[in-house]
Amino acid sequence: MTKRHVSLPIEADAGLEEFIDHVDERLASDEDTCNVVQDVLIDLFGDREAYERWQDGGDVSPAERVRLQGYDPCNATLESEYYAEKDEERFTESKYLQWLWRQFDATPMADNVEFALRFRAMLADHLFAECGDGCRFFKGISFTYGHNISVGDNVVVHDDVHLDDRGRLTVGDRVSLSDGVHVYSHDHDVVDQTEVRNYHTIIEDDARITYDAMVSAGCRVGENAVVGARAVVQGDVPDHHIAVGMPAKSVRVKPGWGDRADPLETGGENRQEDRRIAYDLPDDLDVFDEFERDLDPST
Repeated sequence: MTKRHVSLPIEADAGLEEFIDHVDERLASDEDTCNVVQDVLIDLFGDREAYERWQDGGDVSPAERVRLQGYDPCNATLESEYYAEKDEERFTESKYLQWLWRQFDATPMADNVEFALRFRAMLADHLFAECGDGCRFFKGISFTYGHNISVGDNVVVHDDVHLDDRGRLTVGDRVSLSDGVHVYSHDHDVVDQTEVRNYHTIIEDDARITYDAMVSAGCRVGENAVVGARAVVQGDVPDHHIAVGMPAKSVRVKPGWGDRADPLETGGENRQEDRRIAYDLPDDLDVFDEFERDLDPST
């Protein structure tokens, strides 16, 4: 199935391009990223007058002050900020860019698809470890950090997808991730859930992960493979296989690819430990267990 080509009116398109190029240039410059993000969000939300009044010492209500402060990513926290093993230096920068991505999605302009796809693609060039050409990122996508994600060319990520890059996530060329897909790169110990293991999760070229499916940490979805709707991938999906179910199992080879695909019984092999990513925690880390449970089964 082909798609129709859709374009905006010439004046509208020129205005959007000017804005995106302006933000792109500022993010690529030596200007403080936190200041750029704050400035962009103030204008996108139409709060310039209120912000300048506040900065000049004018009266603002407590709610206004909280809202105006919230444009500055330094005044916000993200869940991944609490993760002990994160790279503090890389996270500081990616947090600011993540905040801009998330808050942009809360603006009315996020529903202008032609504009929003271009804006997010520009942000991905700054946020991800790598981002290829021709990528399309729809609304409601979330990340752990962003800086541990590598994406190839012509990738499509649809609405409400979660890309967990607490470990590392590699997505090949022409991959399609449908609405509601979750791709993970970390896991928890079954006894002590505060013990986290990070992995490298791989989705190869031309793979398609369909609606509401989940790819577990450390799995590989092979080239030209398909993961069915609401499947739970807990082992590798070989090239050209179609895998469905919970847990996902290879049920057939894509038509026309039989002479290039491994047998169906090779699907589902768990190679998670081969892709484990070791990390060290700081010696002076103040560790705490938020659950405060007794993990000794004998007591």
